[in-house]
Amino acid sequence: MSPLIRRTLIVLTIVAALAAVFWWLGRPKPIVVVVREIDRGKVESSIANTRAGTIEACQRTKLSTIIGGRIELLTVKEGDRVKKGQLLMKLWNDDQQAQSALAMTQVNTARQRVNESCTQATNAEREAQRQTTLREKGFVSSSREESARTEAQAKRAGCDAAKADVIQFQAKVAATRVEQGRTSLYAPFDGTVAKIVGEIGEYSTPSPPGVQTPPAIDLIDDSCLYVKAPMDEVDAPKIQMGQPVRISLDALPKQSFAGTVKRVAPYVSAVEKQARTVDIEANFDHPEAPGKLLVGYSADIEVILAVRDDVVRVPSSALLEGGRVLVAGARGQLEERKVKIGLANWEYTEVTEGLVAGERVVTSLERAGVKAGVAYVLEESSAGKK
Repeated sequence: MSPLIRRTLIVLTIVAALAAVFWWLGRPKPIVVVVREIDRGKVESSIANTRAGTIEACQRTKLSTIIGGRIELLTVKEGDRVKKGQLLMKLWNDDQQAQSALAMTQVNTARQRVNESCTQATNAEREAQRQTTLREKGFVSSSREESARTEAQAKRAGCDAAKADVIQFQAKVAATRVEQGRTSLYAPFDGTVAKIVGEIGEYSTPSPPGVQTPPAIDLIDDSCLYVKAPMDEVDAPKIQMGQPVRISLDALPKQSFAGTVKRVAPYVSAVEKQARTVDIEANFDHPEAPGKLLVGYSADIEVILAVRDDVVRVPSSALLEGGRVLVAGARGQLEERKVKIGLANWEYTEVTEGLVAGERVVTSLERAGVKAGVAYVLEESSAGKK
């Protein structure tokens, strides 16, 4: 081989090597992606509340006396358990007690008058009968008999009037007792005293119409609890009584509890402009499961609309607009695939056509450069993830 040919081959070899190096250095780098393997499982269609819900008591009442007055007696303190009918608070009512005592004295006096007047009426009636007998025998005149009969009728009327006085004064006693009841608070049900506003000697004022005044005693029956939560008005038509729900609480993270919709409000609440919601209420299927709950805990309700088991499902984070996904192809490139979807929630979406179990889809769609046709490598944390 001549020196010229040898030099030419060396130059060509060097040029080819440099071209290969430049191509290698300038080639597109593979995109690092996170993938999930398609599997079969359960998919639910569900909706959740728009703002945090609240644990509520089945019975809760905020008690105030009907009239205002100075607090004379407090028989309970905050946190006490009370029984139905138990006296909780009483205002000063010595004046009303005096009126009641006066009315009872009047009742006793009236009863004495009944005894007196009715005895006189009975005697007068006997005298009238005797005068009638004497007139029939001709011993007395008719006017004498008539006078005796008239007197007997007058005495009987006096007896009846005395009895009416007794009834009147008894009604007055009852009225004074009603007045005393306006100054006392009794527990309408078994429960726990949540809050007391006022101390002995302070003035307690009932809430007049249109004026927000704190109640004297807030009583809660915490033996029966439920969850109340606002749902978007758009979702409200999908919710019906009896539907299953999952209840979660901030106080018990990473736990959920089965429940059932017990009520859907028949009206829309407009708490804020552009925020119209419908309140729903749900019971715990097993009230003992969450343990001791406090009224006022924040809670969320997820209403389960439909459930399908053992279906091909894809993470909802892997879906693109128009029902498309990016599949990690066998040749090291991402492939776009059109799929037909069914039920969906924030975690999983049912796929009825377009994917089979075992294929891998990209879930890191937010990363720059992730698109169909580009080369990829798997992120180490997802290389073996299913």
